Amino acid sequence: MQLPRRQFLNLAAGAVAMPALLHSARAETYPSRPVHLLVGFPPGGAADIIARLTGQMLSERLGQTFVVENRGSAAQQIAAEAVVSAPPDGYTLLLLANPNVINGMLNKSLSFSFTHDLAPVGGVDLNPLVLEVNPSVPVHSVPELIAYAKAHPDKLNMASGGVGSTPHLAGELFKMMTGIDMLHVPYRGDAPAITDLLAGQDQVMFDLILLSLPHIRSGALRGLAVTSAKRLPTLPDLPPVADFVPGYEAFAWQGVAAPKNTPPAIVAKLNSEINAALADAKIASRITDLGGVPMPMAPAAFGKLIASEVEKWGKVIKFANIKTG
Repeated sequence: MQLPRRQFLNLAAGAVAMPALLHSARAETYPSRPVHLLVGFPPGGAADIIARLTGQMLSERLGQTFVVENRGSAAQQIAAEAVVSAPPDGYTLLLLANPNVINGMLNKSLSFSFTHDLAPVGGVDLNPLVLEVNPSVPVHSVPELIAYAKAHPDKLNMASGGVGSTPHLAGELFKMMTGIDMLHVPYRGDAPAITDLLAGQDQVMFDLILLSLPHIRSGALRGLAVTSAKRLPTLPDLPPVADFVPGYEAFAWQGVAAPKNTPPAIVAKLNSEINAALADAKIASRITDLGGVPMPMAPAAFGKLIASEVEKWGKVIKFANIKTG
């Protein structure tokens, strides 16, 4: 039987519209069962705390359980690989943090791309760092540190929580932009790095504010500047590094990503709820207490951030010839 042309076109148009209608209906009922939020870091760390805060706020807003799963090994990539290969239905999400992206660039055998194989959902928070020195170092400002490093190229050890960590790359970016040299001393985590910085075995460190704040306030460490674009309420007396090194900015960040091809309506729903939660004063205060700044972002903007981080830190990795293993 041959259909009349008008009836055929109407049927064809309906067939084209059907996937969009199904996605819309799926988003209206989403989530109808527990959602798993994977985090590639062990329990107790900053990323784990943010993951649990994110799961809690989404559970409260969407009325469904968000289960946080720690899969912290293989340079934070096991969790990411699990999300990349998961069904794109919004029920498996990733707490994506900048160490994921950095380690992805250092891992030449990585089987996926953070910019192409994940769907950005939105940002949660950013964590500026503080540039600090042991008080034995006779400097009180960023210009003085630069001048001292140039005059004493063999005197400064720069501690970090490990090769490829955010503090490490923040220091290498500073070295690249100022032309100074400091010996990088990597540790297995920020805590032992801080211990040796306090003891004077190392002289300089770029570290997350949450860990260093008590030592700066007590005078055990001397803060010189923050790595954000502007001053921070937690350390209002410290200027940004960029006041002296134009264009300098470095921070850790966390956000949420989903498998590629997750329906846009589900991504938009998750993004809307995350941004609404971050606008809540109690949530914002909790993030501030953790040394962070709320980072609400549209999916496209979060995707641009990921791409810009890949480009930015890729240049630093190449400049400093950073390799793992």
